[in-house]
Amino acid sequence: MRINEDTLLEGHRAVLVPYTPEHVPRYHGWMQSEELQLLTASEPLTLEQEYDMCRSWRQDTDKCTFIVLDREQWNAGVQEEQCMMGDVNLFLTDPGDPSLAELEVMIAEPRFRGKGVGTEVACIMMSYGISKLGIKKFQVKIGLENQISINMFKKLNFREVSSCKVFKEVTMELQVDPSVQTWILDRTSQVQERDYRESCKRRKPESGLNQD
Repeated sequence: MRINEDTLLEGHRAVLVPYTPEHVPRYHGWMQSEELQLLTASEPLTLEQEYDMCRSWRQDTDKCTFIVLDREQWNAGVQEEQCMMGDVNLFLTDPGDPSLAELEVMIAEPRFRGKGVGTEVACIMMSYGISKLGIKKFQVKIGLENQISINMFKKLNFREVSSCKVFKEVTMELQVDPSVQTWILDRTSQVQERDYRESCKRRKPESGLNQD
């Protein structure tokens, strides 16, 4: 989505940046994992297809995508690809209702799971969706076996609206009424929005850092 192609959102643990070709090799590596394919209901793509998908996500008007970086490493100047933790997406799934968005959060690196990163990223993305895209209802579709994600979204006040045994997924929704909007915006009030390209220019990698 063009609206976020130069947007950086910096939270407490996570930094959200646009999905660029620089991120594709590691993202492609993640998506070879059968575990992530199952959790995200995704099929593996070739590297060339992944670059095509990257271009599509930046240009399509119905998709808003950010790559999630580890803020500590990013601020220390570690190579950006090595800071990657996962991604977060909003899909405008109903052409007749642009205020409805399907939210997806993936923390791909196991060492960052269970630390509240997914919750923070979901809140940052919802805040962005409300403020920049006019989203009034968020929807998530989660595999029935992914109890960790189900519990996370329950804590964010999403409620279950349907369950499909055929596709083995549950659908949950959050209606953005004034109280929910205030709660989300207050929870993300510390998030800093910056110009991504300018931030990259000012960020100088430190020599001697472990680039794992």
